[in-house]
Amino acid sequence: MLADIYHRELRDLRISVTDRCNFRCTYCMPFDEYVWIDREELLSFEEITRLTRLFVQLGVRKVRLTGGEPLLRSQLESLITQLCEVPELSDICLTTNASRLVEKAAPLRAAGLSRINISLDTLDADKFKRMTKREDLPKVLNGIFAAKASGFEPIKINMVVERGINDEEIISMVEFCREHEFSLRFIEYMDVGNANAWSSSKIVSKKEILERIHAVYPTEDGDREKISDPAIQFAFSDRRGDIGFIASVTEPFCTNCTRARLTADGKLVTCLFSNDGLDLKTLLRGGATDDALTEVITSVWSKRSDRYSDERLEAMNSSEGYNPRRQKKIEMITLGG
Repeated sequence: MLADIYHRELRDLRISVTDRCNFRCTYCMPFDEYVWIDREELLSFEEITRLTRLFVQLGVRKVRLTGGEPLLRSQLESLITQLCEVPELSDICLTTNASRLVEKAAPLRAAGLSRINISLDTLDADKFKRMTKREDLPKVLNGIFAAKASGFEPIKINMVVERGINDEEIISMVEFCREHEFSLRFIEYMDVGNANAWSSSKIVSKKEILERIHAVYPTEDGDREKISDPAIQFAFSDRRGDIGFIASVTEPFCTNCTRARLTADGKLVTCLFSNDGLDLKTLLRGGATDDALTEVITSVWSKRSDRYSDERLEAMNSSEGYNPRRQKKIEMITLGG
C-alpha cells in the first residue's frame, strides 16, 4: 500500500471537474468576477477516468467529485458512468450546492452515483442572498428533496458556521435535518484560498457548537467511523439522527489524512491548503504511459509531508500567533473541497 513519510496511506481522491460556480459564497468566492480556466485546459472525462484507474491501483477506494459547482460541468453523469466501470472503486460521491439537483438527481442516481453531500449554510432566504449573492434558496431546497426522492441515502448537509453570520441558525438547521432525516455536518470556518479575509474571530468551534446543540438535543459520545474520516459523528440520545463535525481548525486531523486532490486543470495536490500541485495533465497529453504516470504519483505521495492544520493550530497557540496570509494557497474554486 502506498504511504507517505508519516505512513498515511493513499485511500481517497477528490476530483474538481470545474472551477466555475453559479454562487458567490463569501467564504469561498467573494468576488463578482473571476478569470476562468479555459475549457480546453480542463481534464476530459476520459482523462479523469484514466487517472482514477491509476489512483485505484495505488490504493484509492473512494472518489468525491467537486468544483466549483460540479453540476455546471455538462453531462457529468457520463463521467460517473465511466467511473463506475473502474474495478475496485467502491464509492463515488458528489458535493454540490443543489441548485441543479431538481433536473439532475435522477440521472445522477441512474448513472451510479453512490452518495450526495450538499452545501447549505442557512435556511433564511435573506441571509442566503447575502451569503451567496444569489436568490436560489428555493431551488436548493427543492434540489435536496429531489435527491431524497431519487433514493440517495444518506444525504449529508454541510454547514460552514461563521460567528455573527449564521451561527444563530445552528439549532434550526439541526431541527430541519432531524425532521427530514438528513445527516448534518458542521464545518469550522477555514482559511481556504487567499480571498476570503479569514479571521480566527469568525470561528465557532466544534466544542461550542456541540455544547449549544447538546443543551437542546442531548447527544452521546462521538467518534469517527474510520480513523481517516474527517468528521467526528455524534448520535442524538433519542436516536433521531446524528450530527458530525469537521473541525480542522481547532481539532486538526492531519495525522490520519488519506486524501489526494486533482484540480480542474489536472494538478495533483496533496493538501487542501497547498500552494501548488504537480501537473499531470501535461504528462497525460504529452503521451506518458500508465507506468510513467504511476511512478510520478507514487513519487509525489511517498514524499508527502503536509500537516498544515496541525501547524496552523500550533501557530494559533503560540506567542506569535497565526497569519493566514503568510502562505499563498490554491483557491478553492480550482482545488475543490
